[in-house]
Amino acid sequence: MSLFKRNKTWWTDFSVNGVRYRQSLDTTDWRQAQSDEKNLIADATRGKLAPASKKFARLAFGEAADRYLDSRRLELSDRSYKKERQLLVEPRRFFGSITVMRIGAEELLAYRQARAEKKVGSTYLNMEMGAIRRILKRAQRWHLLADEVRPLRERHQLGRALSEEEKGQLLKMAESKPEWFNVRLAQVLALNTTMRGCEIKGLRWRDIDLIERTLTIRRNTTKTDAGERVIPLNASAHAAVLELYRRSKDKADEDGTRVEPTHHLFPACENNGFDPSRPQTSWRTAWRRLTRTIQCPACGQQQDPGNKCQNEKCEADICNVKSPTAGLRFHDLRHHAVTELAESQASDQTIMAISGHVSPKMLAHYSHVRMEAKRRALDGLTATTKGYGTNSGTNAQATTPVHPQVIERNGRPVRARTADLHRVKVAL
Repeated sequence: MSLFKRNKTWWTDFSVNGVRYRQSLDTTDWRQAQSDEKNLIADATRGKLAPASKKFARLAFGEAADRYLDSRRLELSDRSYKKERQLLVEPRRFFGSITVMRIGAEELLAYRQARAEKKVGSTYLNMEMGAIRRILKRAQRWHLLADEVRPLRERHQLGRALSEEEKGQLLKMAESKPEWFNVRLAQVLALNTTMRGCEIKGLRWRDIDLIERTLTIRRNTTKTDAGERVIPLNASAHAAVLELYRRSKDKADEDGTRVEPTHHLFPACENNGFDPSRPQTSWRTAWRRLTRTIQCPACGQQQDPGNKCQNEKCEADICNVKSPTAGLRFHDLRHHAVTELAESQASDQTIMAISGHVSPKMLAHYSHVRMEAKRRALDGLTATTKGYGTNSGTNAQATTPVHPQVIERNGRPVRARTADLHRVKVAL
């Protein structure tokens, strides 16, 4: 048994005959909590106290979700807690006031079917079902349904590594429009530091050391504990940071303020407002337009995909023209950066220290050595291999000097032990 505090209130957590009981004692006094816990244990021993799981199973799903989230608040980080809460939004609407104990396999399959009809992907749908499963486990109901509700098969997209032409075109395209300023510099940082999008958005000026040319990824901005690291800035990344600093300084001068260490490199910009105290939440729209922009084969004008060229003097048919970077995710820039590091023959330890991976398995997931690099490696074998001849190989083996402590048995040279040699001499 154990007593623990939550929000200044004492709770008890004990087991009797293999049944777990966990509930609030509704007191802030430690001595009163001890006395109440003894009474609850006595009631549980006499069978007068219902287990916490049974009480939880009788709750409506919405209330059960609230209690579940409240119990997970201390266990999860802020980012994970927000994600868990978001995953339960649609299940709340679907199950409503249905009690947890009445949710069976048919209800779960019906929910999954309804979400699939709304074009929800299998990966996200499995995540929602995972949140529901955790609630049912707490109510000790999931073991009754586990065999009937299996996870959906997910489409595993490992990522994409760009060719040199695609990389150059993407960087050049981003420079063509001022409204792509943020996404242009963000992709430069991603390609030269292996940072994730969330890590780039969470960067503050206190994380940048312009003298040592390093940036620090802190735990509250990254995905895992292993993501906390220090990354050196190469020339391209350093130039991008300086450009962001000049932009921030110009904005601060306009407002009569100064750039603070807590300000973000990519500040929130909404309704022509510039708030450096909050990070930019998304550049999805700019990224999609950037990666989908095409060039008319007839006049060369850059434009969004369509049926005909937007140039009134051209109006060529462009319905079949597609950008080579269409469908590229921003996270694929991280894949590309790790791929280039792998092709540069950097050690696994160096790559994991830069990118923040925790295992060689995860490194293999991110590293996609391109076909050109594989071809160059195999061509190197052709250049260095001189071939093998049977005659020369046989002759080389025959002319090999025989060790003095080798005798012949059945026509084959066999290395003998000292005792064997002694016995041979005696026999002679």
